[in-house]
Amino acid sequence: MTEPEDYDDYRETDVLVVGSGIAGCAAALAAARDGADVTVATKATRPEGASSWWAQGGIAVARGDPEQFKRDILTASDNTADPGAVDVLVENADEAVRDVLVDTLDVGFDTESDGEWDFGREAAHDEARILHVDASTGKHVHVPFLNHLDDREDVEILDDTAALDLLTREGRVHGALLERDGEVVPTYAGATVLATGGIGDCYPHSTNPDSSTGDGVAMAALAGADVADMEYVQFHPTVFTDKQGETEPFLVSEAVRGEGAVLRNGEVSEPGGSEARETQSPGGERFMPDYHEDAELAPRDVVARAVQTEREETGEVVLDVSPLDFTGEFPDLAETCEGRGVDWESGIPVAPAEHFLCGGVDVDERGRTSLDRLYAVGECSRTGVHGANRLASTSLLEGLVWGLRAGEDAAGWDPEVVEAPELLNRDPDLPDNFAREKFVRLRRVMDEYVGLRRDPEDLARAQSVLRRLKGEVDAYVRTRTSRSLYELRNASVTALLVTRAAAENGESVGTHNLVDAAETTAD
Repeated sequence: MTEPEDYDDYRETDVLVVGSGIAGCAAALAAARDGADVTVATKATRPEGASSWWAQGGIAVARGDPEQFKRDILTASDNTADPGAVDVLVENADEAVRDVLVDTLDVGFDTESDGEWDFGREAAHDEARILHVDASTGKHVHVPFLNHLDDREDVEILDDTAALDLLTREGRVHGALLERDGEVVPTYAGATVLATGGIGDCYPHSTNPDSSTGDGVAMAALAGADVADMEYVQFHPTVFTDKQGETEPFLVSEAVRGEGAVLRNGEVSEPGGSEARETQSPGGERFMPDYHEDAELAPRDVVARAVQTEREETGEVVLDVSPLDFTGEFPDLAETCEGRGVDWESGIPVAPAEHFLCGGVDVDERGRTSLDRLYAVGECSRTGVHGANRLASTSLLEGLVWGLRAGEDAAGWDPEVVEAPELLNRDPDLPDNFAREKFVRLRRVMDEYVGLRRDPEDLARAQSVLRRLKGEVDAYVRTRTSRSLYELRNASVTALLVTRAAAENGESVGTHNLVDAAETTAD
């Protein structure tokens, strides 16, 4: 250990926010409004590096009916969500959106011809309640949010800056070790807010931006914070996939199905076939009515497993957008298709991809973790709102509501300088391809054993492989300091937490689908 005064430089701030998505931005805004000086440290290079920028569908609001909104959230979660946490979300939804997104940021949500907001509907929502900007809401929220924080004198944003470890002492978090351009600097804070986003880099196919390595979850867990619901990993059912691998995947918003698009498999109906399996060009049979009474608007976990099953049995699934005015209602998506050579008129080929971690660092209604002065918000946190499966278009809202509450609660403490681990003299270099090869191994294990369908024996195999991998990574962490190494460490810790939680949960529910349990239910 080294005394901080031995460092050439260290930082102090009232509130340190790690991450710059909507949750981190909301926490920074609330803390600054409450009189705190705030530092936002983010690995992202603006703006595309944060998950919020990529959000398509929109942000759900209660529209004055929080009880119906609550029922939809609970139903989508298979009644596993925490009712108290859901109350916090739905009762604060309209005010938070109005205060920050409308009055402060002046986000130009889509409107009808009469000037009223054009609310969209998505899967498992009982009514249209989604505020949106075409199918690219995230960037229309995220960019003005960052610009607004830039204009504040009490907020400093450090981009391309990674948090390597939390600074802890006797159960209290005092900030984090931050790395930028190879230099590691302790940053001491009165309170620290983790808003590091998702775990997409643990899987080979994900809707998350690069470097979504579960940093917040791993750092908090290694510091001794409680985590919960880690087995609940949501897969988005409609991500464009190119069989030849020549076109980069992209998410096709749930809102497209909300406006009438249907899923079709690779088969053509035979005369006298199932009436539920309607056939029309483009594509083959429409299959979702066979899986759920809400068809394409069933909960995401149901649709994702159905899409995977139909792909395995028929070779392909396409999203047929012919029932709607695709270019008129979703011009951004249509432009994306055309720019990448995708003939959407023939159906958009889709497959499930990892999308959202419903669990994470366990927090209360103010985002407080089990460690003193450590908060977690957004996707890296487990508020209890999502349970085993997240309702569409609630991620931005959860990040906004809990970010505001955590930021306000985090203000008011002065930073305290404590001892920090010595990382400055460690070798920053890794063997060639070390991190890349380990990531390939980690993702293969997670894809094969801890994906949409899980088998208890496979989960045991995955734990064994991941424990060995983590041991190999830890050996290097003891002697080296590089961002890629710490990202690999965080991903391996997070993957192991997901797998361990999945192995310990014998109930097949929501996104946690056990093969044996599913087959027993079918019998």
